[in-house]
Amino acid sequence: MLTIAVTGATGAQGGATARALLTAGHHVRALTRRPGSPAAEALRGLGAEVRHADFDDPGPLAAALAGADALFAVTTPFGTDTRTEVRQGTALVDAATRARLGHVVLTSAAHADRGTGVPHFESKWAVEQHLRSSGLPWTVIAPAAFMDNYASGWTLDGLRTGVFAWPMPADRPLTLIPATDIGAFAALALQRRDDFAGLRVDIASDTCTPAQIAATLSTVLSRPVIHTQPPLTQVRTHSPDLAAMFAYFTDTGLDVDVAGLRHAHPEIAWHTFADWAGEQNWAALLDHWREQVRQPSPRPGR
Repeated sequence: MLTIAVTGATGAQGGATARALLTAGHHVRALTRRPGSPAAEALRGLGAEVRHADFDDPGPLAAALAGADALFAVTTPFGTDTRTEVRQGTALVDAATRARLGHVVLTSAAHADRGTGVPHFESKWAVEQHLRSSGLPWTVIAPAAFMDNYASGWTLDGLRTGVFAWPMPADRPLTLIPATDIGAFAALALQRRDDFAGLRVDIASDTCTPAQIAATLSTVLSRPVIHTQPPLTQVRTHSPDLAAMFAYFTDTGLDVDVAGLRHAHPEIAWHTFADWAGEQNWAALLDHWREQVRQPSPRPGR
């Protein structure tokens, strides 16, 4: 049994990783800035040890990492900015180095190592480079676009009127992955350090066009859903970063070897978009969104 510190444990990727590790019988230290939150309480109920930690507060962060065998590291610019993400990611890597951890699995973004020019891809690449130079045994997993974004903010707002508004052409393929598969792959890498140390792996579990996504949403909602393509100028008013990402998705594409991953790692229960969509409680999601509709709409991300 390993003791694994998991950052972002009350978020999508960290939470999925924590749950996968707990299911496999490992001791999880769930690191969060909100140890009293419902998500933290849920992890306690599953057997996790919840610790307060903040990347900008070295003392509690060092205490949370002390004695751990490995670390799952996640950073984000959303809610802050890319400079903050790089600063915090660097601080986390430095804390892991001082704690002499045996392995760090960092989640980044597919294609972040390809000079995309997308700000939040570039910030993740900067953190990756710092990890590589740290001397720690490392693995980078780089997820494609998140399926989970289609059950939140922008998408739910449109689905109320039967519209899947996504700023890409209807026939442009995009590789996708849900948080549950990211967590399962992260847990696999953490448990098989010798196989994954020193590797950077782009991961995805399906490839869909916006038209195919709209058709699947029509099926699970039992009513017609059509795809519309908001102009990037509209996206840019919300976030130049996300506009750059969607431009990259459209012009270059986000290719990941889905078939190769499924063949190489059959122990992962890879989800197609239809699998994932069929598991969501859309009625509850839409009801919750209606309650929040007067608040500013969350922006679509990876």
